[in-house]
Amino acid sequence: MKISLAELRATDRLVIDFVEILSLEGQRYMARLRINDDLLTLSSETGETLLFRGSSEAKNALSEFEITAIELVHPSAYDEMIGLPAEKPDAMRIPLTGDNT
Repeated sequence: MKISLAELRATDRLVIDFVEILSLEGQRYMARLRINDDLLTLSSETGETLLFRGSSEAKNALSEFEITAIELVHPSAYDEMIGLPAEKPDAMRIPLTGDNT
């Protein structure tokens, strides 16, 4: 499911339980939000996934909301790069602070 910043702003007493800022190829980042039991992709008003140029830009976009926890998720392509099967290795997860630095 997708959600826009305008939809987030329209929600009363919103608490975002968890934010994953996912590192993508091409130095782009996207945000996935867990609100209650829903996993939502932060999207534009037209439904396109919002892409950011850095994790701080994604954090800044969400800075007006109460967020319980936030992580930068960096998938590993190491095995694939050295010729091993392209299995889904565990992603590197880095907890981020809420100070937008």
